[in-house]
Formats: sequence, structure tokens, C-alpha cells
Amino acid sequence: MSMTNEALLEVAGLRAWYGASQVLHGVDLRMHASEVVALAGRNGSGRSTFAKALMSMVAADGARRFAGADLAPLRTFEIARLGLGYVAEQRDVFPTLSVDENLRLGAVKPRKGRRAPRFTLDDARALFPILHERRAARAGVLSGGEQQMLALARALMGDPDLLIVDEPAEGLSAQMTARVGDALRALRERGVAVLLIEQRLALAPALADRIAVMGHGRIVFEGAPGELAQREDIVREWLGVG
Repeated sequence: MSMTNEALLEVAGLRAWYGASQVLHGVDLRMHASEVVALAGRNGSGRSTFAKALMSMVAADGARRFAGADLAPLRTFEIARLGLGYVAEQRDVFPTLSVDENLRLGAVKPRKGRRAPRFTLDDARALFPILHERRAARAGVLSGGEQQMLALARALMGDPDLLIVDEPAEGLSAQMTARVGDALRALRERGVAVLLIEQRLALAPALADRIAVMGHGRIVFEGAPGELAQREDIVREWLGVG
């Protein structure tokens, strides 16, 4: 895949390892501004490793550029400052701090030569009303769904142009999953691109512009949700459905 300046995120030939164990075997992926792309696959397919490789959290090589910048030599906090946000599956809120304190920790100063951040504390509260209601509560006493919303809102306080969200619906009720879906949809409307990592595709069919399916550390399918629905062979072999 040739690398151009047209896409917000461009990845070509990405490989990654945990120690001596290679997990990614040459992944290609492109994303544009305000686009939602779902990355699907069975457990162990390399989805979460792909996210960590983009954030320089695992050993990796291959071409990876974001907003024209080469990510390879950068450290995780430097990548975040470029506008690439990451919400891990574990959510990683600070349990002893209040909701508002968690949100304030995520805030960043405007990046040099950039507009003012598009998300303020008031914006986060408006997007996730439950966080305003529970603003003084310690994050550790929130429900799983509330913690997911707090993790999303805190990531937005970093003013990302692209947000990677790993398994946002895992362990949530249908009602809370729908609320998280509404929040992700609102992010796209504000111009934030989303890389949505899911195994069970709870949110992707209604949200994603494209779905990329990963298997054995490679992309084995990429297309619109409707195209994937017609590929029973891909769904059965690589997603374990059907």
C-alpha cells in the first residue's frame, strides 16, 4: 500500500511483537477524518495489539503515519499530543479520584498552531449527562457503563482527531451499550474519527462506515457492514458466528 497525505491515519506493513512472539504480520489500514472504522476478529487475532502498536506500547515496525507525522520514533505521550486518543479495554480510570478530577486530568493545552480544543469540561458533561450528575463521586464506585463513559470523556478532554476505543460495550447491558453507541455517534458528528475495536460487533453495524476483519495478525476482509453481512465465509471463519 502506498503512503499518501490524503488519509488521517495510514498504516502499511505493520508488524508487532510481545517478546519473541510475533502478533501482527503486516497490517495495512487507512482512515479519514470523521470516519468510523470497526476492527473485528476473534480473541487473539491481533486487534488490541494493533491499537497498542499505533500508540508505541509494544515493539513494532512498519509504516504508520498520523496527520502526516511519522509515529514510529514517538513515545506514547507524544503520539497522544498529536491528537491520537486511546481508550483501553480496561478503561483505566483513577478509582480514588472524583469524576471531575478524572476529567480534568485528561485536559490538554491547545496544540501549537491549532484551534482551541473542541471539548471542554462542560462539553464532556453535556455529552455524558450521567457524569455531571455524578461529578463528585469517586470513579471507583461507578458502574461499568459509567466508567466506560468516563474513560471516553477523559480521552476527549485530550482533544483527539482520532479516538481508538477497545471493546467499549464489553460487559455492558443493552441499554448502556446503546448509550455508549449514541456517544460515539456524537463524536463523529463533532469531527472525531473513531477506530472501534470489537469482537462481537455490538456497535459496529449501526456505527461503522467500514469494517476490517483481522485474523492471524492480518486484515482478511475490509468493506462496508452490508458487504460483510453477505460474506458468510468470513463471518463464520474469522468471527466465529454462524
